[in-house]
Amino acid sequence: MTTALKYQAVFFDLYGTLVDIHTDEQAEGPWTALRCALYREGAEFTTNKQLRAQFVRERARANAMRDQREWFEPDLLPAYRGLLDACWIDATPEQARAAAWTFRRASTTKLRLFSGATELLDRLHDEGRTVILVSNAQACYTRPELALLGLDEMFDDIIISSDEGVRKPSFEIFRRALMRAGVEPERALMVGNDENSDIFGAVACGIDAAYLHTDDNTGGATVPQAAISLKGADYDGLLAFIHGADETWAASHAQDAATSPSVGTDDGGQVKD
Repeated sequence: MTTALKYQAVFFDLYGTLVDIHTDEQAEGPWTALRCALYREGAEFTTNKQLRAQFVRERARANAMRDQREWFEPDLLPAYRGLLDACWIDATPEQARAAAWTFRRASTTKLRLFSGATELLDRLHDEGRTVILVSNAQACYTRPELALLGLDEMFDDIIISSDEGVRKPSFEIFRRALMRAGVEPERALMVGNDENSDIFGAVACGIDAAYLHTDDNTGGATVPQAAISLKGADYDGLLAFIHGADETWAASHAQDAATSPSVGTDDGGQVKD
């Protein structure tokens, strides 16, 4: 990792930043699909209402023993397994993941990469930067989607809130990202579309943030706390900002080096004995 880069590590949010998605988990369709999938495994729920109620119970039970600190993020995968267990099915992790994926697919009406997303990630890697995903999400949904979209091999590390037990804007999840990247806060950039989770959270940790305004539900047109605010998934604008920051960083350090007194010389520039 070259020291000539201002941002040695770039952290990315996923949904609304790299991926354009729309889901509706309250619709009846996803619950019907899940109920049918469970029935094929031998677990019968007579109505969607009954299934929803049991899912709420299983979610609470599955996460009861986890450290529910501020910004706690539950893991839903054990709840899917619990639905099978509640019907006396000795469920495997694979069955639980299949049930979760059935629900996720049925609840998703749009899932696509923003234009230029993979090219952006490739470019940042080629420049020698560490690229890490930092997402508020459920791993049982997100990991299959990363594979489906061809993003599963595009990151140096993947940090998903359900795995970590904590979500953005928590200081803790950003601290873990910095630790895994091996950089100080001032050498990292967070890129996201949510002004609270991505921008405020990163800035509170001393990390610069780039805001992509892709959804009115997650923030206004600009965020004053962000180092830059861009309209939509403007990856060209993002790269221009990053490269400009690199140039400013390099120039500043070159000037510092030029004005620093030489070590071990006298006033005439001769090496001291």
